[in-house]
Amino acid sequence: MWTVTLDDLEAIAIGAGILGTGGGGNPYLGKIRMAQLLKQGYSVQVISLDEVADEALVCSVGGMGAPTVGVEKISRGDESKRAVEALEKYVGKSIDAIISAEIGGANSIAPLEAGALTNKPVIDADAMGRAFPEMQMSTHFIAGVSCTPGAMVDEKGNCIVLGHMTDSFALERFARDLCVHMGATSMLALPVMKGSEIRHTSVRDTMTLARRVGEAVIHARAVKSHFTDAILGVTGGSELFTGKLIDVQRQTVGGFARGELIAEGLGEYRGDFLHIAFQNENLVAWRGDRDVRGEVVACVPDLICMIESESGEPITTEQLRYGLRVTILGIPCTDKFRTPAALEVVGPTAFGYPEVTFVPMPKTPGQGIE
Repeated sequence: MWTVTLDDLEAIAIGAGILGTGGGGNPYLGKIRMAQLLKQGYSVQVISLDEVADEALVCSVGGMGAPTVGVEKISRGDESKRAVEALEKYVGKSIDAIISAEIGGANSIAPLEAGALTNKPVIDADAMGRAFPEMQMSTHFIAGVSCTPGAMVDEKGNCIVLGHMTDSFALERFARDLCVHMGATSMLALPVMKGSEIRHTSVRDTMTLARRVGEAVIHARAVKSHFTDAILGVTGGSELFTGKLIDVQRQTVGGFARGELIAEGLGEYRGDFLHIAFQNENLVAWRGDRDVRGEVVACVPDLICMIESESGEPITTEQLRYGLRVTILGIPCTDKFRTPAALEVVGPTAFGYPEVTFVPMPKTPGQGIE
């Protein structure tokens, strides 16, 4: 068990911004909300999966919506608390602990806010080991855990309880429509799970991983060392590209930020171009010419992460703009996403790229996402 400090929060926001692969909500906004709670005297403890009793009741907490809207639409700050309390009221039982729906961006901090406001511990794990745009893309649901009941709230005070859905794909469709009516951002607490279920279906130690990645970036800034080496020393993986953004096409459609960017190579990559397609998160990266995508260098479910080259700061899809100097990193995903059953849900074909074949990035034992 460890208690989250302001220094931890700074590191988690950076690390989760990188692991979020462009999505998960703006980590800076999540950080300043949680920092305010810590300054007001709230606290939250992070516990390991092994500290959770088999019969303990757990729910995940995370936001749904378009990151481009999330930076413009001000939250109340208590959405995560209201979602958890609505779920408890529906099931008539108290939730014992909270787990992150995804360790990407602000969605890594939402459970910390919920834990602080409800006085519940947060589990050092999540259901993705990254961020993904759709509800069914969860290690819990892929493993067969029921996706309901759940509670969904917005900043206006509206609350909807999702009592039963036939499967997580139906949950995504219904919840996405509701999210659009809520203004393209919402907060969810779901489902109610037992400790024994999450122990076998979660991605372990990802809150600690986000903190370690952030600490590596902060240390690299202090000693003026290479950010790529610092991050990959924790996560494994490789550098895919370094360059300047020269084109960004982005639209907010159906509750998602969808689009494509083009980066022009710098340094050893001069003369080459990198295309990245995204749906909230970065999906597929092709290295080729200015007008031709070329060879696939990385794709989902492995992580395609973007940092600002001079600061190591993560760049999320709503921050993309012409002229940014960026470094693109490829990080191996959890093995839970590398099975044939999981790839049907989170592989390139699931996102509309049947022509792209997933080739797993090599993993170094003891590094990165379990």
